[in-house]
Amino acid sequence: MVQLLRDKLAAAGVRLELVYGQAYGKEVLKKDETEIEWGHKVRNRYFPIKEKKDLCWQPLPRAVQHPDMVIFMQENRLLANYWWILQGKLGRTRTAFWGHGRDFQSRAPGGLRERWKQATIRSVDWWFAYTSITLGVLEESGFDSNRVTLLNNSIDTAGFRREAEAVPAARLMELRAGFGIADGAPVGLFCGSIYPDKKPEFMVAAADLIHAQYPDFHFIVIGDGQSAPVMQEAARSRPWMHCVGAKRGAEKAALFRLATFVINPGSVGLHVLDAFALSLPMLTTITALHGPEIAYLEHGKTGFVTEEDVGAYAECALSLIRDPAYAAAVRANCHEASLEYTVDRMATRFADGILRCLREVPKGGHALSPALHQPETR
Repeated sequence: MVQLLRDKLAAAGVRLELVYGQAYGKEVLKKDETEIEWGHKVRNRYFPIKEKKDLCWQPLPRAVQHPDMVIFMQENRLLANYWWILQGKLGRTRTAFWGHGRDFQSRAPGGLRERWKQATIRSVDWWFAYTSITLGVLEESGFDSNRVTLLNNSIDTAGFRREAEAVPAARLMELRAGFGIADGAPVGLFCGSIYPDKKPEFMVAAADLIHAQYPDFHFIVIGDGQSAPVMQEAARSRPWMHCVGAKRGAEKAALFRLATFVINPGSVGLHVLDAFALSLPMLTTITALHGPEIAYLEHGKTGFVTEEDVGAYAECALSLIRDPAYAAAVRANCHEASLEYTVDRMATRFADGILRCLREVPKGGHALSPALHQPETR
């Protein structure tokens, strides 16, 4: 996305500078760091304050010391944010947050950290909101909606779609035969890390109810994690349930091709776009600790959001199995959603917001060229 954004801004005569640091602590284990040739990699300084908590200072390199606009993630732990907020108040630059507006997965929504986050919402000139839910949070906080750009945070699913479309029919037949899935039989699929917030016991109970109504139903579980043994133990006594571990690329795409719908009663995030990419409705629960991307899941249209009731949840899946015409309509809606939530559209909105801020917010500094500073996302 950042390369698309840079290109779009360059076409408008604005230079984008990206500043990023290095992973720290448990983030190192993800092994997902990358190098950006035109970016500015700096050495972040981390200050542990207690278990699993730290503060981070990210310096700005001399090459971009006087930006016309600075964009940073809304995270309490990023110490440089407060420096740039001060610079904005002194009229030396324009400032903007990019974020959620609140921690949607916080177990203490009324706690000190969330109260502090709310207190800083109006400390910047502009906001880049992840989704419409973030927009609502900002409006409730009194931030001027004319200074908000709704991004509809996205990931690039085009490659995943191409991988799925390239799976040979023979491979799909091989997979079905291996799992014992009859042609046309309904298939539920889970894909992701397996941990308590994903509600593994709930998934198994819902799958049991679906299978009781449709004995040819199968449930494929892609992923691993601390609660994976719960799913693996359940699969031992259910020959129609298949735990295949973590899969990526063409293997993952092939398994998605077998699915009728995605079973995910736990937290929903950007992975909902993988489902949409293959026109698959997702089923979740309203009580889960969702990310802001839950806004993309419209009940009865692109998926289902039920109460935490196994029977009600299973009934939504059954409604798709019983009524092929309805299922086809929902799948068509998912396809349309996949065209709406793309990185290209996100980059276009981001660029438009930056240009609007530069144009509409009074200038602060005296830099010759605008710059964008984004701390490493956490």
